[in-house]
Amino acid sequence: MLSSFKDKYVFITGCDTGFGNMLAKRLDKKGFHVLAGCLTLKGADSLKRATSPNLRTTLIDVSSSESICKAVEWVRTEVGEQGLFGLVNNAGVANPIGPTEWMHIEDYRKVMAVNTFGVIEVSLAFLPLLKQARGRVVNVSSVLGRISANGGGYCISKYTIEAFSDSLRRDMYHFGVKVSIVEPGFFKTAVTNLESIEASLRQLWDRMSPETRQSYGEDFFANYVKVQNFIMNIICDPDLSKVTNCMEHALQARHPRTRYSAGWDAKLLWLPGSYLPAFIVDIALATILPKPARRVR
Repeated sequence: MLSSFKDKYVFITGCDTGFGNMLAKRLDKKGFHVLAGCLTLKGADSLKRATSPNLRTTLIDVSSSESICKAVEWVRTEVGEQGLFGLVNNAGVANPIGPTEWMHIEDYRKVMAVNTFGVIEVSLAFLPLLKQARGRVVNVSSVLGRISANGGGYCISKYTIEAFSDSLRRDMYHFGVKVSIVEPGFFKTAVTNLESIEASLRQLWDRMSPETRQSYGEDFFANYVKVQNFIMNIICDPDLSKVTNCMEHALQARHPRTRYSAGWDAKLLWLPGSYLPAFIVDIALATILPKPARRVR
């Protein structure tokens, strides 16, 4: 592990709640210079009240190029000649998720604007400061970047983060910039909030054409929501520190890992499942999820 963090600046996106919020607090206690990016003023104020005066906050919307540019200039002023030791791309959204046929193209664009292009643009914008400090990038992916278990932009965006991180790590090797990927399983955060997931699914169902809805049957929606609730209640872990521990190791270790799997389900279910033949995973998911009324098999 590195011996001292007092001269190390770390910028984290998505610090309003969840993993980013907890990581910011923990790094602050360890003596890092934490630069916390929040989407809302409420989130920034709440975080500042819970941390030391050393932690600084700024507002950033990672889907906005203008907002990213402002954040980069702010960080550049904060770090000075030290450069940026750590960048944690944590901000993300999930909804809408659900069967692929229920989606419109804008549903994909909305999620990928944050989870994919936001991560890429933030990373590219901060690379000069990271190279200056021979720093680290920690990108938050997901076990759903290993197995695409549902439709919508979320799984696709996380597969993209896996590829982008691999490319970035190899390209930055000679500059001394390390890149790690954290692949959390299912945890109790805003992303897995059952009320928001059900509300999003209801919007998709209600806007569907009568012909498409008939092919699924009127009972399909209720059954789909019931399965989602059942799965989330079984596998969602309330202990967010299992994820932040991985992030901290990636920032503190002299030799950080390329990939971190966080959570029992990541280690015992999703990661092993990603190495199985695709047809086995297909059958497993087809068995668990409800069947459409007009299915042909």
